[in-house]
Amino acid sequence: MAEERKKRLALIASKGAMDMAYPPLILATTAAAMEYEVGIFFTFYGLDMINRNKYKSLQVPSLANPAMPVPVPNIVGVLPGMTAVATAMMKGWMSKANVPSIPELMDAARESGVKLFGCQMTMDVMGVKKEDLIEGVEVCGAAAFLDFATDADIQLFI
Repeated sequence: MAEERKKRLALIASKGAMDMAYPPLILATTAAAMEYEVGIFFTFYGLDMINRNKYKSLQVPSLANPAMPVPVPNIVGVLPGMTAVATAMMKGWMSKANVPSIPELMDAARESGVKLFGCQMTMDVMGVKKEDLIEGVEVCGAAAFLDFATDADIQLFI
């Protein structure tokens, strides 16, 4: 009898704001817990999620963020300090709901075998070096990630 292949999830993370870091990490760790093979391709500002100098301090942008709670008018987002306020607010919500922080989710992803792919082209464009990345990241080009994603049962761009 042939061995059954694990289901595979391929995610692309292209945004580096805190509120955009949660979805790929929650999906990845959940899928890994369900015994999926999981890979996340970090490109453009998504590289901030795997940058050792940035991933612990991602922020929530307050300007032009349609998810800001009503009745906060969009114009308030331009005031100095509003990004810090929005970030603190989200950290409070997540903590109150017992949702792990981004660093905790990243650790869980690595511990559960989630493959972390850093986009070589984006790194070149943005001047990011391999040593700027957290431990466990494989630097590769789009073709290498597409090879992984081609056999994925689920592919998501977040």
